[in-house]
Amino acid sequence: MNRYITLAIACFAVVPMQAQTIDDVLRQVEQNNKELQAQAQATLASKLEVQAENNLEDPSVEYSPFYTRGITGMSSSELVVTQGFDFPTLYGARRKSGKVKQEALDRRYQAVRRDILLQAKNLCLDLIMLRQKQALLDERAKNADELLALFEKRLQEGDAGILEVNKIKMERMSVQTETAQTSAAHRTALQGLLALNGNLPFTFDADTYPRMEEPNDANALYDEVMATDAALLEADANARAAEQELKVNRQSWLPKLEVGYRRNTSLDEKSNGFLVGGSFPLFSNRKKTRIARAQAVSARLAADDARLKAESEVHSRFNEMCRLREAMEAYDVTLMHRTLALLHEAVRAGQLSVIEFYTEADNVYCNLQAYIELENQYQKLMAEIYKNRL
Repeated sequence: MNRYITLAIACFAVVPMQAQTIDDVLRQVEQNNKELQAQAQATLASKLEVQAENNLEDPSVEYSPFYTRGITGMSSSELVVTQGFDFPTLYGARRKSGKVKQEALDRRYQAVRRDILLQAKNLCLDLIMLRQKQALLDERAKNADELLALFEKRLQEGDAGILEVNKIKMERMSVQTETAQTSAAHRTALQGLLALNGNLPFTFDADTYPRMEEPNDANALYDEVMATDAALLEADANARAAEQELKVNRQSWLPKLEVGYRRNTSLDEKSNGFLVGGSFPLFSNRKKTRIARAQAVSARLAADDARLKAESEVHSRFNEMCRLREAMEAYDVTLMHRTLALLHEAVRAGQLSVIEFYTEADNVYCNLQAYIELENQYQKLMAEIYKNRL
């Protein structure tokens, strides 16, 4: 994995590439993700299996030579060619069932695709948050370096104490530790995104979140989710497929038919004829209808359960979104950055001691970091709310 990271960084450094948006990254993931490619092939294989279920039986050919004592060579023979098939109405029932089964398979693929793209989008949002944290740490490091140079000079001149210099050095160590942790988290998120993209390099260096539509009407959001949620659509398709399969099994008592051609030959004559027959599923059909009925009930209950959970999640996420939005509005980011600038000017001018500066500045930095994390939480919640638009 490390060589892929190195290759990606080398490509970014050598080849000028256009910065990509989150949507650009998601399109690449959809194209390159191995799990999604495997799911597409599995879906195709399953759909072909469904189609094969409605094929005719293989024709049968039998040839029997007969030998009689006292006669040289074959005395007579029999050729039988037969073709078996189900009762005609079964093919129509299975065709309808097959269409719904294939729809359910497509719905399953869409649900897997949605979940993979949501995972990739959340990693992109984490990368944005980590870059914002790093920018804040860079600002803290720059201020600490400037103050350290200033107060070391003042220490030499006798205008500052060693405790103030040591406090600044402690701040630098703290920033370096947090920078290392942030860098590690950034690398982990990047590795996860590379894995989702099939370990193919990409360019994503955004440090701000894209603009998005914020739902203001819970009822409108509810209607959209209930009409487009991939898991709900898959569960509903599974229920309808089970109901169609029940209709197929209700006709399984019908006899299987068989038609054919027979030719008998002997030394002095030949005869031709037709073969017509059938078999009645007196034993093979036992309890199949009850099994199919139970499966249909189970699938419908699963669809109802999925709908109830989706309804609950819509309301809870809308309420959580409103709470997070109110919490974000309580932060005045511009004021906090202005306050930091004023504190920095005051300590440089000697109006504040270093201890007083960091007492106030640490509180501001904590609030800024809390806002960054809160905004990331809000963005992830919005991604979850609108995941069916991916």
